[in-house]
Amino acid sequence: MRQLPRQTDSNVLVGFETSDDAGVYLLDENSALVQTVDFFTPIVDDPRTFGEIAASNSLSDIYAMGGRPISALSIVGFPEKGDAQILAQILQGGLAKMIEAKCTVIGGHSIRNEDVLFGYAVTGLIHPKKVWRNVGARSGDVLLFTKPLGSGVISTAIKKDQASADSIAAAIRSMTALNRAAAEALHEIEAQPQWENSIHAVTDVTGFGLLGHAREMALGNPEKGIPPTSLELDHSAFAYLPGAIDAAKDGHIPGGLKNNRDFIGDCVAFSPTVSREYRDLLFDPQTAGGLLISIAAESASDALGALQRVGVAASRIGAVVEKRSPLLHVK
Repeated sequence: MRQLPRQTDSNVLVGFETSDDAGVYLLDENSALVQTVDFFTPIVDDPRTFGEIAASNSLSDIYAMGGRPISALSIVGFPEKGDAQILAQILQGGLAKMIEAKCTVIGGHSIRNEDVLFGYAVTGLIHPKKVWRNVGARSGDVLLFTKPLGSGVISTAIKKDQASADSIAAAIRSMTALNRAAAEALHEIEAQPQWENSIHAVTDVTGFGLLGHAREMALGNPEKGIPPTSLELDHSAFAYLPGAIDAAKDGHIPGGLKNNRDFIGDCVAFSPTVSREYRDLLFDPQTAGGLLISIAAESASDALGALQRVGVAASRIGAVVEKRSPLLHVK
């Protein structure tokens, strides 16, 4: 990406410079477009469930920016001799989740492809002064997280036919749950005058794992006056999907987890009390994962209450501190 020429369109409020969850393009003083795209190969056996997960994952970036999804275009790759009924079920699952999100599918594009691919390009609306970035965390903030970890190791266990029915069901419930309720609860907090602008950074945790996305949050954006920070995380404060710890212990490690560990391992210091399986789960690539939120300490309890009232099992998982080396510390 560094080889690409710098763009100079002043209407681009959020581009790709900080690896944010979506781009934001200004329309007028009260509205902007928020846009994202995501697709992947099947991670579960049931076609309809795969469609639901793909849609939930694609919508998540809009919610992570603070936006409201309004329209989507489907992206499909399907084998030339594949069963058309399987494709129909995938599309039905995706559409059902889009309808739940009140997001209209207005078209799409398909290609013949040896592997099945499915996802969406999603467009949302957002107020230009109410954009949540993945940078902006401030020393003294509290870190909240809204979903259990472990979908990557469980998906790998599924492929090896080593996942229990309970762990599969829990992973599917998590991956198909929209981040809409969590985002709306955070908007409720920001609507209170005493907590206005108390949410300093938000990102959804997906392919780079919890630690990968935490690193992006910690890096800040010095060019825009957002200094880097460090994050302190408590591995025992996270929720983990049923069976995830055993899957990690048994070595059901996805390739993405290894890549994440290789890429950002030098940015993380672990306490000796954090065992290998928990370290792996913090690197585990998630699909349609939860929101990682950096919020002013004085409003954190109210935010947790608002999230829990709408059924979001959020937890307080750490804090933001002054920058030190390495950026991330896990106890």
